[in-house]
This record gives sequence, structure tokens and C-alpha cells, in this order.
Amino acid sequence: MTTPDRYLSRAAMGFQESAIRAAGVLSARVPDLVSFAAGSPSPDLFPWDDLERVAADLLRSRDPAVLQYGATRGYRPLVEAIVTRLASAGVAVSHEMCVVTTGSQQGLDLAGRVLLDPGDVVLVELPTYSGAIAAFHNLQAALVGVAQDDDGMNPEALEEALVRLAREGRRARVVYLTPNFQNPSGLLMSLARRRALLAVAARHDLIILEDDPYGSLYFEDSATAADTRPLKADDTEGRVVYLGSISKTLVPGFRVAWLVAPPAIAARVELAKQAADLCSGVFDQRVVHRTLADGIVDRLAPGLRQAYQARRTTMEESLTAALGTRVAWRRPRGGFFLWVRLGDGRQADRLFPIALEHKVSFVTGAAFHVDGGGGDYVRLSFSAPTPARIREGVARLAAAIAHYDDGV
Repeated sequence: MTTPDRYLSRAAMGFQESAIRAAGVLSARVPDLVSFAAGSPSPDLFPWDDLERVAADLLRSRDPAVLQYGATRGYRPLVEAIVTRLASAGVAVSHEMCVVTTGSQQGLDLAGRVLLDPGDVVLVELPTYSGAIAAFHNLQAALVGVAQDDDGMNPEALEEALVRLAREGRRARVVYLTPNFQNPSGLLMSLARRRALLAVAARHDLIILEDDPYGSLYFEDSATAADTRPLKADDTEGRVVYLGSISKTLVPGFRVAWLVAPPAIAARVELAKQAADLCSGVFDQRVVHRTLADGIVDRLAPGLRQAYQARRTTMEESLTAALGTRVAWRRPRGGFFLWVRLGDGRQADRLFPIALEHKVSFVTGAAFHVDGGGGDYVRLSFSAPTPARIREGVARLAAAIAHYDDGV
């Protein structure tokens, strides 16, 4: 039975679908598809044997707490491990500042619920993560885009946007940033730029929501751990809310992530989470804690960096060989994505159905823009396909572009 619209709230009537999920639904209908759409880790890099051992040990213990409800803040030993790991990255936090969330996506939603009223402005990068766009949109926030350059969000452009909003009588509350290998652009924000943005936030009394799922996936031919120092590490005023995750460095299915905020904000996030799910999956948290405590995540990290760096290079070399200078991109120094400009007036939304006919998919650039832009860009994810499938997928994409050009 279809639910009549008259029963839905105004907020529900405006809910926005994830563009990435929508692309995935369409792609799933195509047999033998090479998907460059989903930003998923590669399953052939999952530590199957380690996880089997850890899970078996936990279940063999017959400890009721392993399968029982848990604390809303999270499994205490896991929280302690997160605090220790953040300290090694220069982020000094206490247990009272940390809340375990069911994936970073829940962290975005909970932070928005605590920090935003309907109509409040969230300033985001152009482009920005489509999941964040959906989360803030569904909370009835207004999203305003700020231009990026090679170093990340432009501080002067941010200042100009804030002045314009103040003149219009609109309240800007939050700046959302992904400084490390941003989804979708792959940009690594310079340390000087991070500090400049912190200074702008201080002058205008803004909260920075820092999303950091890719920070440890730097490519050792062009970046180091020092380049990915979180903004939170230089936050002396308690105005950065930091989101981290295990999804890209262990496995995404556990849905274990964390939010770090000043104690007063973290306490409200805890209350919002109680209403949302009571607690994140306890068994998942126990497994993740053991992988951290046993050094599994740290042991995996170099191999992940090497594998994803090789896949990035394979995609770049394949694009160059198949398309030459007809498309362009900025080389990512880490993460999962190439942000590719199609050029010559090509539009991604028109290319997409042709690409599906050629059994290859991507996410259109407009999905990552809040200003109507991005129509001539596509996001290509190199993380999940094998190198052989990347080469095949790029060949199919080149054929789709040739088909598109012939039809213009």
C-alpha cells in the first residue's frame, strides 16, 4: 500500500536520496558491469583469517556482554583505543569527548541534529561528499558552497560567503570539511590552509565538522602521515567536531566509527544517539577493538596504501592511453577517487545511460555540488575493482565517450 503524502511530515517530503546509492541501484541491473561508482574498499584486501580468529575467540568466551546491549557512548576499551590512536596523530582528547557511532554517516546525522536548526546554513566545499549533502538537507539545513583550489577550501571565498550571509540576515553555524583526500575530488588540504580555515572559523564563531575517513590511506609516492594531520590537532578553542571511521581501513560492514567533540556537544550527541539506536553494534565494536589491540589494523595499513596507490596509477595510465587529453584530472595523493573533467562540453548525466549500455558506471559530478555545478565532471572510484577490471572499465568508458561524441 502506498503511503498517502498527507501523512508525511514536511521534512520527510523533502528527504533527498543518496546519489551514490541511486547509481548503485541502476548499476546492479547491468550484468558484467564494471562499477567505478561505489567508493567501497576492495574485498580482496579484507583480513578474513584475522577476523575469523577474533570472532571465534569472542564467541567461544560465552561472555554475555559480547552479545548484549551496550553503552550508548561505546564499548569502553574501544573508546580508550580510539583516544590513544588520536593522541598518536596529535589530537588530545578525553573519553568524555568521544562517542562511537554506527558509521560516519550516523555521525554526520547526529552532529547535524545537535548543531543545526531548520534553516541554519552549512558551508561546504565545492564539490563535497554527497552523503553529507543528503544528511544536512534532510535536517532542513541550507547548504552554501565555497570554492576550492589546489589546497582545499579557499579562505577568502569562505570569508566572502560569510559576509554575504550576514548581510542577508542568514545564520551560518557549521563548516563541513574533508581535508584528507576529499570525496570526490581527492584533494589533500595543505597544513597552512587548515590553519587558515581554523582562523576564519574563530573570527566568525563557527563549528568545523571535520570528516576523516581516508587520512591513513596516503600514497607513499607523494604524501606522508604528517601531511594528514587533523584540523582537530590544532583546535585550541574546541570548535572542531571530528569524525573518524574504520570502514576504509578494516571493513565497512562493521559500521564502527567515532565522533569527537567538546564534552558539552558530545553529551548532546549521546542523547541524540540514544533516541536513534540506543547503541552501536556491540559485537562489531568488540571485534574492532580486538583488531586494534592486536595490531591487525596497523599491520594492514602499508599493504592497503600500496594496493590503492597501484590501482590509482592503473586507472590514470589507462585513462591516458584510452582518452589522452580529452579528459583531465588532478592526481590524488591518497584515498579512493579520481575527479575527472569530461571536457569539450560533455555532460555527465547524458553520458551515464550510454556508459551503462557499455557496462561501466560512475557517479555524476552534479551529485557533489550544492550550486547546480559539476555537470561536466564524473567521480571514478578505483578502490574496489581489480587492476584488470579497471583497465577493462576504462576501455568501456572510452567507448561510451566515443559513442557520446558521435551522437552530438
